[in-house]
Amino acid sequence: MAITASPVYMRLLQRIMQQMFPPLHLPGGRQIAFGERPLVMGIINVTPDSFSDGGLFEDAETAIDLGLRLAEEGADIVDIGGESTRPGHVALGAEEELRRVMPVIEGLNHLAAPISIDTYKASIAEDAIKAGATIINDVWGAQRDPAIAEVAARTGAPMVLMHNRDKADASLAIIDEVRRFLERSVALATASGVPHSQIVLDPGIGFGKTPEQNLILIKHLQKLRDLGCPVLLGVSRKSTIGLITGQKMPRDRLAGSIAANLQGVIAGADIIRVHDVRAHLDALKVWAAIGALA
Repeated sequence: MAITASPVYMRLLQRIMQQMFPPLHLPGGRQIAFGERPLVMGIINVTPDSFSDGGLFEDAETAIDLGLRLAEEGADIVDIGGESTRPGHVALGAEEELRRVMPVIEGLNHLAAPISIDTYKASIAEDAIKAGATIINDVWGAQRDPAIAEVAARTGAPMVLMHNRDKADASLAIIDEVRRFLERSVALATASGVPHSQIVLDPGIGFGKTPEQNLILIKHLQKLRDLGCPVLLGVSRKSTIGLITGQKMPRDRLAGSIAANLQGVIAGADIIRVHDVRAHLDALKVWAAIGALA
């Protein structure tokens, strides 16, 4: 009886063999390269109200300790944010956001892992880069504060451009909606001088989308990758996973997060943004070992 490769195995192998994007060039002359496995971005929320870990790393010392641990666990990028962008969040003034993130960036700017600043404000991005951040992660895709793209162009920082909506609309063809939004974001960024090769796209899982739309986007990430940029997937511990698994507490959604991220990797994710770096890297090692077999 002949043994044939399963469809899942074939998709894994296809993911490993697909064409890689060129490295992202960081301020200061460093690069971050894409390899056979996706890059892992570790999350630091210096906030009292983030959906998963709000208040746990609100002071600089604990946030710096978390960053050191994430780097030790193998994070390729450390993402620092000072304003919660969860559904129903209250907008934060730039002065307070800066007060939260600057000590943490300054305390971690010696790491080998590049620091990403999670903000949609141009002024925060500029000060963060001066303090040692080298990537801008904008949850509004340069459409809330377009000057942020000028900061990226001037400093040489790569940009993550994320799709966002103020509220969900179940009637939308979500892939078409996200593509149109991100095409506009890319146009804004490149018009400001950001090279296309310095842009990463994020479908914005959980941001103005229904649970079903979130799952559709994870399954069809390749349709965003076709825009010619690497794709970042941020699904870690989010409510869609809790709805499926019945886990009400975000910290109990690790298994579901790994499952969602592995499916995203098969579909084309080049970076995964996670709370649990070591667990995801272990999962990716097993995934890669199986996928590499002849």
